[in-house]
Amino acid sequence: MKYESNSIVISIEFFAVWTERIHKREGGTSMNKEKNDAIMACSDFEELLDAEYGKKGTAERDKFDIEAEAFCLAECLKEQRRLAGLTQEQLATKIGTKKSYISKIENGYSDLQLSTLFRIFRGLGKRVSISII
Repeated sequence: MKYESNSIVISIEFFAVWTERIHKREGGTSMNKEKNDAIMACSDFEELLDAEYGKKGTAERDKFDIEAEAFCLAECLKEQRRLAGLTQEQLATKIGTKKSYISKIENGYSDLQLSTLFRIFRGLGKRVSISII
């Protein structure tokens, strides 16, 4: 996963928000003492992810990484919309969709097609560039 400026702050904030969302989705289950101790012993973000979601390549970690990228994209969209001075309603009208769809995307509850992604950012006066690494 690639993190841009202020990556440490963004990463830790993301981890806290996302972990809370996952735990709520799973019925508010609390973490066991062993897992909590492992998390508290972590010295960097990668160790923290390994302790919470497993090593890279495991099913749980792969799921997390995919959802994390969607979350980061949603946060980017939200930030760009706000910088453009648009409400969700205004952006939706501008690109020919509904406010509820923009809200779902911004909250990470919608899987969107590339054409929709391009249309949204074009509506914000931005271009999307994709690189395969």
